[in-house]
Amino acid sequence: MSTSRLDHDHPARPSIPPSLAFERALRLAAVGHRDQVRKGSETPYIEHPMAVALILDRSGFDEEVVIAGLLHDLVEDTDVTLDEICRSFGGRVASIVEGCSEKKVDAEGRKRPWSDRKRDHVAVVSRSSDDVQAVVLADKLHNLISIELDLSDNRPVWSSFHADRTQVLAYYEAMLAACESRDSRLTRLLDECRARLRQVASMDG
Repeated sequence: MSTSRLDHDHPARPSIPPSLAFERALRLAAVGHRDQVRKGSETPYIEHPMAVALILDRSGFDEEVVIAGLLHDLVEDTDVTLDEICRSFGGRVASIVEGCSEKKVDAEGRKRPWSDRKRDHVAVVSRSSDDVQAVVLADKLHNLISIELDLSDNRPVWSSFHADRTQVLAYYEAMLAACESRDSRLTRLLDECRARLRQVASMDG
């Protein structure tokens, strides 16, 4: 059997059994998101970080990046802090989660406009490490898969955003453009994201 260049660059890692750190992260994510559901559905929110972690694992990223995928929305959307993540999982995981987290409120604690948050986060990600961009791309890929499924099932999609369809699609385009990389794993994620985005853009919603 031939071995791809990707396999040479990033050899397969044992993934069973999960480590204690992974189990700790999974529990933290499940508890942190326990009262949340996905946009426009009754699906428990934990489905999303678990899917992000699975995409990262299947793409060949190491366990700390996979753990960051599990935790990537906790600081942005729950009471879990970066300090807590750093104490439990180390500085690298905390740094990745920080890079994936939008600044939702301003210095006075007021909620920031959707367009401002997205613009600023795209700028942050464009300067971020491959680790951060990997989690961002896995996040966007799962979101696009979810949107495509919802549109296919005739569920309302765009009304659940704080922006219209054109703005949301433009944001995805900008974020993908911010994640250009020579890392073959990121390139594969980016290609898959772009294919999904084209499919979503071709569908009526």
